Amino acid sequence: MSETLDAPIAEWLARLASERRLSPHTIAAYERDVRQFAAFLTGHLGRPVGLTALAALKPADIRSFMADRRRHEVQSRSLMRGLAGIRSFLRFLEREGHGNASAISAIRSPRLPRSLPKPIAPSAARAVADADTRAGEARETWVLLRDAAVLALLYGAGLRIAEALSIRRKDAPVKGGSVLTVLGKGGKLRSVPILPQVAAAVSEYLAAVPHRLAPNGPLFVGVRGGELSPRIIQYAMETMRGALGLPATATPHALRHSFATHLLARGGDLRTIQELLGHASLSSTQIYTQVESVQLMAAFKAAHPRA
Repeated sequence: MSETLDAPIAEWLARLASERRLSPHTIAAYERDVRQFAAFLTGHLGRPVGLTALAALKPADIRSFMADRRRHEVQSRSLMRGLAGIRSFLRFLEREGHGNASAISAIRSPRLPRSLPKPIAPSAARAVADADTRAGEARETWVLLRDAAVLALLYGAGLRIAEALSIRRKDAPVKGGSVLTVLGKGGKLRSVPILPQVAAAVSEYLAAVPHRLAPNGPLFVGVRGGELSPRIIQYAMETMRGALGLPATATPHALRHSFATHLLARGGDLRTIQELLGHASLSSTQIYTQVESVQLMAAFKAAHPRA
């Protein structure tokens, strides 16, 4: 792609990080999508792509890009994210006086199939967060306790896996009834209460971990004492899926879904659950009411003699 786009892209990404406070993963994905778009346009237009070419874009050019991605079997969700990044970049250029974003504004994002979160049963969620469930594995005890503590935070506090792994040692939630401050998406802080069972799981891990944990360092570490990769927790969940006979939808993130669904089933207030999950919009939390309705109807049909 043309060198003339490197500086605008770098400035745009810097703005996303400083002003919108997007995560490094989102910023990296946006950059990849925009550079992929520019590479497509180079072939599509038959010339290097710079600011002048982007300013002259037509909706047909963007539709050609979408069709090309479809031919490469890119799914709707990935295509929607790609368009979001391209739209953000073109609007940034418009604000900076480099053309306009009318072409991308005329494009509708692809529709996503509406799928409900798939929680797991309370008994299975508790078993997943119990180190004894994996007692027969050839793994060090402290590793099993570590994985159980992370999973306990996902189910018992509704954390995302990245949020759990970002906890510092000095902030370790080791007291039941205390409150943990979590840095969520978009750099937003929220407070979540810590159950005694979750605090106990973290305390057991801390008593067994063989590495010295620096106060400002990560609470959860790998076998060599470095930062713990989310993939390790995903692998632990995969192992327990087989042991407990759980479906493939039983991922670490499903524990967060289970946290919300089980709270709602026990009479939890939707606004409170929204705050605990850190959702910016109530509509994101309302989807759990649909999960509850689906489960209620399934139980009704299974039990009612006239169903």
